[in-house]
Amino acid sequence: MRSLFSKSVATDQLARVPSNLKVLSRYVKLNALLAIIGAVLGLWALQLVFSYLSELDSLDDSYTMGQAIQYIFYRSPYFLEQFIPTGALLGAVVGLGLLANKSELVVMRAAGVSVYRIVSWVLQPALIFVILALAINQFVLPTSNQLAKEINDADSKSLVTSVRGYWTVQPRFKKSEDGGTKPDGSDILYIDYADVKGNIGEVKRWHLDNNGNLQTAVHAEGGKYIGRESLDTTTDKLSEQYRYDWQLNNMTELSINQGFESSQAISTSDTLSLPFAPESVYLLTRKAEDLSLTQLYEHRQFMRQQDQRSLSHELAFWQKLLSPLSILSLVIVACSFVFGSLRTHSLGLRIVVALLFGLLFSYVQDLVGFVSLATGFSPMLMVLLPIIGSAILGGYLLKRQM
Repeated sequence: MRSLFSKSVATDQLARVPSNLKVLSRYVKLNALLAIIGAVLGLWALQLVFSYLSELDSLDDSYTMGQAIQYIFYRSPYFLEQFIPTGALLGAVVGLGLLANKSELVVMRAAGVSVYRIVSWVLQPALIFVILALAINQFVLPTSNQLAKEINDADSKSLVTSVRGYWTVQPRFKKSEDGGTKPDGSDILYIDYADVKGNIGEVKRWHLDNNGNLQTAVHAEGGKYIGRESLDTTTDKLSEQYRYDWQLNNMTELSINQGFESSQAISTSDTLSLPFAPESVYLLTRKAEDLSLTQLYEHRQFMRQQDQRSLSHELAFWQKLLSPLSILSLVIVACSFVFGSLRTHSLGLRIVVALLFGLLFSYVQDLVGFVSLATGFSPMLMVLLPIIGSAILGGYLLKRQM
């Protein structure tokens, strides 16, 4: 009894010394960091194995093992970024759970270290993964996803493909006899790919007359930006200030006569005019998941200037911007599993519950995203809902033990 009392006094004195608190802080942080690293790498490696097994079914003479491995390599940053939140949750549970199994958390609490202080120690290593996730989204994914899609598109032989690239309808005008202009139908334009240097990929253009009848169909293998022409520099709208031109390469034009009685294919060279700069065309031809955080912001500002909006790009912007809060909220929930109602259960049960909660959180995030796209409700608020919900749940479970 005397030894227990003396130990309690010693630990109390230990906790009052700032230098000793620093030692405890480093110890908890190191355990949490190693556990989170192990969890993230474990989930990442498991996903890579599953992806490899999935690609084995697609191997043939045109899609070799080397290309499959290269495709998985380019997709690996995306897998890593996707598993960081769940890995942080699982790692925090394992790290604190190991300390709890050795009664080290009990000693810390008996020494006067509060639960909130221990939680703050665990949150600090999680900030490393917050920065890592932002760096991957900003600097790696735009390039790696594009390289992976180039391999996938080169192997694709399916007649049914997903809609990608940039589609637009442009009204066409021609000069009238009195010197003015009059409507001349419209053009349906499709651009498969564009880069920031002004190069564009496959281009298709269909010209419809005023009655909606198809007149010509144009196909070009690519194009190169050749400059811009000033239109009206006094207007505030960027799309009305300049006209940007591309020189099309290997263009084939199909002229369709009335009644589709005959057609004529002509190989020639032509220009493509758009009211957007090459940087904007690049943003318009890329999917939301392939753009960095700053590019998504530029896309959002561009769409506002055009008095339009793309909910899918806005949703991706808020998901990437608020991803740090997702990671931190899941770490708080992980701490509540150790200090809360599951503190008396085994580490294995805590891990299972953590995995189930991580999957549930991911599914809820996807669900609110679909709801936002379907209803047009604010993407920012819909992304915040599961984050706020998990943070409130974790805080409530922690407060019950105070």
